[in-house]
Amino acid sequence: PGRAPSGARPAGARPRVGRSAPRRVKLTVSRVDPWSVMKISFLISVALGIAGVILMAVIWTLLSGMGVFADVNGIVHDLTQGETNPSTFDLMDYIGFGRVVSLSVVIGVIDIILLTAIATLGAFLYNICASLVGGLQMTLSDD
Repeated sequence: PGRAPSGARPAGARPRVGRSAPRRVKLTVSRVDPWSVMKISFLISVALGIAGVILMAVIWTLLSGMGVFADVNGIVHDLTQGETNPSTFDLMDYIGFGRVVSLSVVIGVIDIILLTAIATLGAFLYNICASLVGGLQMTLSDD
């Protein structure tokens, strides 16, 4: 009795003609949660630290494979050959694989701590600035 026949539109509804234009929404980022920034920046900095250690190991292996360290050792030996006290200098005592990797691990840990702290501090500073000026305004569209 009170039902519209199938295929009929309800009263006041407009027919859909093709695809409608994309919606545009203006949003404001008024606050960033420092805890979530700290978690994300920690994970990203750990990934960068691991990548840095692997990169240093690969570069050291490539240089060693190309004989760069042996050539530098030979040059130092040739330069100190004419002295009365021939040097027992060995480059590998200073830049051996273990030392290079352990130094890159130490640098990676320091980077993890610093990047996490700086990103968290940046979130706090953003929140202070956003409370003063209103935040970052973005326009998003639905394509």
